Amino acid sequence: MFDIQEIRSQFPILDQEVNGKPLVYLDNAATSQKPNSVLEVWNQYYTEINANVHRGIHTLSQLATEEMELSRRKIQKFINAKHDFEVIFTKGTTEGLNLIAYILTGKLKKDDEIIISYLEHHSNIVPWQLLCERTGAKLRVIPIDDNGILQLDYLDQYLSEKTKVVAVNQVSNALGVVNPIEEIISRTRRNSDAYIVIDGAQSAPHFRIDVQAIDCDFFVFSGHKMYAPMGTGILYGKEHILDSLPPFHGGGEMIATCSFDGTTYAGLPFKYEAGTPNVGGNIALGAAVDFIEKVGHENLQRHENALLEYAQRQLLEIEGLKVYGEKARRTGVVSFNLEGVGISSDVGMILDKMGVAVRTGHHCTQPIMDFFNIAGTVRASFAVYNTFQEIDLLVEGVKKAKRMLS
Repeated sequence: MFDIQEIRSQFPILDQEVNGKPLVYLDNAATSQKPNSVLEVWNQYYTEINANVHRGIHTLSQLATEEMELSRRKIQKFINAKHDFEVIFTKGTTEGLNLIAYILTGKLKKDDEIIISYLEHHSNIVPWQLLCERTGAKLRVIPIDDNGILQLDYLDQYLSEKTKVVAVNQVSNALGVVNPIEEIISRTRRNSDAYIVIDGAQSAPHFRIDVQAIDCDFFVFSGHKMYAPMGTGILYGKEHILDSLPPFHGGGEMIATCSFDGTTYAGLPFKYEAGTPNVGGNIALGAAVDFIEKVGHENLQRHENALLEYAQRQLLEIEGLKVYGEKARRTGVVSFNLEGVGISSDVGMILDKMGVAVRTGHHCTQPIMDFFNIAGTVRASFAVYNTFQEIDLLVEGVKKAKRMLS
């Protein structure tokens, strides 16, 4: 049974007031809050078993190693990876994407092509631009329509023997648009041998992920957007692809042998996990997976979709309010502006005075803002602990902002 009050009781941060008002936290696309079960696991690591992993024979090191590898197996199941060693711990989505772009350097040459989309976060644009600078490859961009929907006919036009990478997000952080990645992957497989990279930063908190079913080569996401600590994330890669590519960082943990004459590399996953990892955070990421599984993907998605539908319906009753991506399939996000209000941050500051936390600006997606010829939007984004009453407070705040700023 889905009990919103019981769920909210697990998030102590939600009990506070901001500017004398009850906190309404609607900035979940930036980072989610953390339940007690995750905080307790994180704290337990540092108070009871703090030690480095994979390197010690003493008891604490063995316990820490067991807990982190248990977390890896939980994440393997969470995304349905074939092997646990295909799950690489990272600092987050950004590091995962940079890692992939770096290790693919040797696979591209001058005039090869990389396909991305207009809906990408800067983290799925800049690493590919840097790869183009290193190799002489060219970037091609799938356009969007006025609802933020990808125009996949252009993907068909772009795909060729020159295509070496196709990298798209599953859900847009700025608009909440859900991209048809199954269709994108299918079209790519029919027409190209390109590596397929999926940015799952905004989908992993909301959907059930099955990397084998969608048949991507790489899938990346962040822990802190799905109830885990900051500085945690996952890179999934197919075994044979990761085995065939070079390391990213050099140092401890990722070697098999090391001498001044040369180094051989450890097997997966350690080949890509140089240095001391964020052990406590990685263990807590497993606890966040436990939290999501306990709530249930179906319950979580049903509740968040209802919140989105309600929020859009209520906001659109405000005269002069525009929702971006209004008619697209979306999840977790409603992104909007008020007619006659030139700066989204002004709306955000008024909402903050009422205890409502939203994100304003370009959301690290300047190409999207350029497409719509705007500087930014007001973005309200939802998590499992949000309520319909909180949306009412958001709407009340937006109406107040309209009165003050129009």
